[in-house]
Amino acid sequence: MNLKSMLARRVQDGKPVRVGLIGAGKFGSMILAQARHIAGYHVVGIADLDLTRARDSLGRVHWEEARYGATTMGQAVRDGSTCLTEAADALFDCAEIDCIIEATGHPVAGVHHALAAIEAGKHVVMVNVEADVMCGPYIAEKAHEKGVVYSMAYGDQPAAICELVDWVHASGFELVAAGKGMNFAPGYRYSTPDTVWGYFGWSEAEVAAGDFNPKMYNSFTDGTKAAIEMAAVANATGLDCPEDGLGFPPAGLQDLAQVFKPRADGGRLERAGIVDIAASREPDGRVVLNNIQYGMFVTFRAPDAYTRDCFRQYGLMTDDSGWYGSMWRPFHLIGLETSVSVLNAVLRGEATGVSTAYRADAVATAKADFSAGDMLDGEGGYTVWAKAIPAVRSVALNALPIGLAHNVRLKRPIARDQIVSLDDVDLDGQGDILAMRSAQATRMRE
Repeated sequence: MNLKSMLARRVQDGKPVRVGLIGAGKFGSMILAQARHIAGYHVVGIADLDLTRARDSLGRVHWEEARYGATTMGQAVRDGSTCLTEAADALFDCAEIDCIIEATGHPVAGVHHALAAIEAGKHVVMVNVEADVMCGPYIAEKAHEKGVVYSMAYGDQPAAICELVDWVHASGFELVAAGKGMNFAPGYRYSTPDTVWGYFGWSEAEVAAGDFNPKMYNSFTDGTKAAIEMAAVANATGLDCPEDGLGFPPAGLQDLAQVFKPRADGGRLERAGIVDIAASREPDGRVVLNNIQYGMFVTFRAPDAYTRDCFRQYGLMTDDSGWYGSMWRPFHLIGLETSVSVLNAVLRGEATGVSTAYRADAVATAKADFSAGDMLDGEGGYTVWAKAIPAVRSVALNALPIGLAHNVRLKRPIARDQIVSLDDVDLDGQGDILAMRSAQATRMRE
């Protein structure tokens, strides 16, 4: 049975798939834009600390006010409307809600929301990759113990990459690399919220007219989001990060199989089994021909000469030898596709990608030289970018995860491009997060 017919059966039985959404920002708005077009898919409640923003988001995606006029979750369940609340706990307490979508983008809050939802017996779709890369394996274990699904969000690139990886394994090919495209050149690394819009080529008027967060978009530009997402993919697929972080080799569609193979065979990878980024810019800023800026890819190797010949006969894009091939998906539609994860979780009991092991980490790295007493401002800010490194190296360095690098004071000087250690900062009030990460590290060594 496919998702459409499975959902139709639920509708026929009077049991719509009921959803709670935490966070009504850009991603949440895209989720809401499609929700009203899916019969049997009911957003019972939306939790956001800023209800004015939530209402603005609903208006932007053409929801009528009467549709979100419920004053309680119970009323929303009964009449098919939606209740707005500042309290995420109201979603967890609603017995009829099947699945929680966590879309706040706040790493610490995301971890706490996911664990509370799981404790309440709800499936969780984690849009918040920042939370997932910090504590995802721990959360996934708790979901397994509770018998619910913890899943990456389809429409976001990590879940789409996991789908491609699954295709490689199910087809019997040898997985070599996985990654995504990105508009990146080395100079972008030190972008700030003041400079970010120039990298996108948007005018002040375009920015003012949209619902754009400069820190969020700066995290895309400086490579932080790439590090977070690729570390999450590594944790979900059994791949690894390069030893000293993502290499961002420029590569167009026609070059994926040639570039993303081991150096020993003429490629750019330190070895097989690595995640990395196909940059859409050359180091000097020129646009790469046939770049895959919005896409995701895998490279893989034929197991024998017969399969290699089939690659050629059926037009697969390969490297010069014909042994390595690539498959890609050109676009991802972010929140417009996230219902696929919700329906997979509720109707099939399956995740669209899930962190199964602590293999990689996204760690805070200095954008400039800073002195003791200076404050770090986290993802997409002025002070740090995230580097994706193997988890064993992160543990050895006692590295500060990017998710805990916001509003943190330095205890001693750090140099530009230095990985920040937990010993370098005053970090108060995050003992529970550190305990979860310690548990992950212990299991990594078992």
